[in-house]
Amino acid sequence: MAHRRAKLTVFGRRLLVDRILVDGMAVAHAADMVGVSRQTAWKWLRRFETGGEAGLEDRTSRPRHSPRALSQVQVDAILAARHAHRFGPHRLAPLVGVPRSTIGDVLTRHGLSRLRDQDRPSGVPIRYVRERPGELLHIDVKKLGRIPDGGGHRFRGRVTGTPRSHAGYDYLHVAIDDMSRVAFVAPYRDERGTTCARFLLNAAAFFAGHGVRIERVLTDNARNYTTSRAFAAALAEIGARHKRTRPFRPQTNGKDVHLCQAASSARSGMNSVPALSIAHRTRSFVRARAMIAWWWDLPSARLRS
Repeated sequence: MAHRRAKLTVFGRRLLVDRILVDGMAVAHAADMVGVSRQTAWKWLRRFETGGEAGLEDRTSRPRHSPRALSQVQVDAILAARHAHRFGPHRLAPLVGVPRSTIGDVLTRHGLSRLRDQDRPSGVPIRYVRERPGELLHIDVKKLGRIPDGGGHRFRGRVTGTPRSHAGYDYLHVAIDDMSRVAFVAPYRDERGTTCARFLLNAAAFFAGHGVRIERVLTDNARNYTTSRAFAAALAEIGARHKRTRPFRPQTNGKDVHLCQAASSARSGMNSVPALSIAHRTRSFVRARAMIAWWWDLPSARLRS
């Protein structure tokens, strides 16, 4: 694929070649017309003469020969030693006779660089995905500061005497289906148990509209999920079982954590521009809709499979 500043596309290369071969134009003059050097024009002319139309296509930058690359036998030996001994690169290096940096690259390419990502008895890499939509729903809350009129500190700067806006916060409640990655996001003014219960019912109605019933709900150990009677009643109403993440392990709920990080990035982007006539509430919905559109690029068709 051509780089961003490339002056010649495949069509431009063919036009250059036609001006030289068909129109009889001098190579230097044809190169000057498209803004490239004579050496570049000669290169595409030679590639067209040897390869035809295919010679004008982009080629891979991978070298044809890598004499120092590891053979497949060596790669298999490294993976077998990793599986048998569960050693790191430093201890595997004397066993397989390969530098530890090379061993680290091999393990990273094959997803075996971290022991915690593998099943202990078998050594098979672990990456769970639920088998059907609705089997597990990830729920979390992202707290975002409202952007004041005139823009945030990234636009106005943090100078002495800059007044604080005291605009308050919006709370984006996020629900993501584990199997399909389809997300439901809604902004609220707080993250109390009653609000979380209302959001859960709305999320269940959203997924029910797509023919999906929620079976389990995964949350962190916040009190608005664990001790709220309203949230427990909402779980009972939709017939779902409550699952909690292990304490101090946000990776367990990582799917919605990544979406919350995207929300934070969107807020930072809006903080860099003035917003003189946009209401705080409108900006919250814009962020939520942008997050949904971003997440919907993933294969949401799996929701109906």
